[in-house]
Amino acid sequence: MSAATDTPGGGLLPDRHPTADLFACDIFDAAPKDDLGTMEHPIFSLSTRPDRRVLSYAHNGTEIEVTPSVRGRATIHDKDILIYCVSQLMAALNAGREVSRTLQLKAHDLLVATNRDTSGDGYARLRDAFERLAGTRITTNLATGGVETTRGFGLIDSWEIVRRSRGGRMISVTVTLSDWLFRAVLAKSVLTLSRDYFRLRKPLERRIYELARKHCGRQPRWQVSVGTLHKKSGSTAPVRVFRAALRKMIAEANLPDYRLSEAPDDMIVVERQRAARPGPAAPHLAPETLEAARALAPGADVYALVARWQAWWEDTGRPRLGNPDAAFLGWVKGQGRG
Repeated sequence: MSAATDTPGGGLLPDRHPTADLFACDIFDAAPKDDLGTMEHPIFSLSTRPDRRVLSYAHNGTEIEVTPSVRGRATIHDKDILIYCVSQLMAALNAGREVSRTLQLKAHDLLVATNRDTSGDGYARLRDAFERLAGTRITTNLATGGVETTRGFGLIDSWEIVRRSRGGRMISVTVTLSDWLFRAVLAKSVLTLSRDYFRLRKPLERRIYELARKHCGRQPRWQVSVGTLHKKSGSTAPVRVFRAALRKMIAEANLPDYRLSEAPDDMIVVERQRAARPGPAAPHLAPETLEAARALAPGADVYALVARWQAWWEDTGRPRLGNPDAAFLGWVKGQGRG
């Protein structure tokens, strides 16, 4: 990968807010969630410099053209905003609340949830990200929610910042998502991400993690050629440079939940791993909670539900839960609606 697509340093970023309740929402389903469309296709730039090139991509019948604004194409780090928005919407849907394309967010909560700096520079970078997201235009025939459309749209339709009159710090942000992205949420075309995703430093690491999560989510192993992975990643580096970046990624082994290795014939193997991770012990549930779960899911094996919920909690990075009982019951309700 070229210098323009790498950030200095190696390893994971520090967990800047280790005691925070991510997404300011004590609902288990508020774990980070990404939409399948942008996980599969290279819509976001991997460059850390303004990328003003028009991207044209075609694969298996899907055609995408991404046109940046004068500020450059939205980057994979800008995508954190969309992941946060999608996560909030999915949490609301799973809790039985009505949702709309327009969200009102607290800027500080967004920064904390995505492991970003909450200094003045952090807020300035957040505004820049909104401008790139709104300015990036997409023409595609991608299908979302069972509907195929060929049209142009932005990643977000609009955004608005409310600031304090003194100091200029953001208080709240209003974001209106594109109809295309909102349909993906309503159709639940999303996957849960590890919270350590936000600790990945390099754009290519984030992109490879997305592809691993998409293709290796329900199977233990995914094998792909370097050439196909290069195309899917959206990297603009020559294949030989991309291959070298993959080898470095294999050696550093920073990807949460997945391990990469090389195979003969220029192939890359992605395998899911369940390494022990530091964090709180499995949440303890009160007997009354199990009784409530039986009432919510008549006939279900409540202990099997607990095991599935704890496995999901493990997969999403062992988040700290202020009220595990309420989180579990919210998850059970969501299972019933799914």
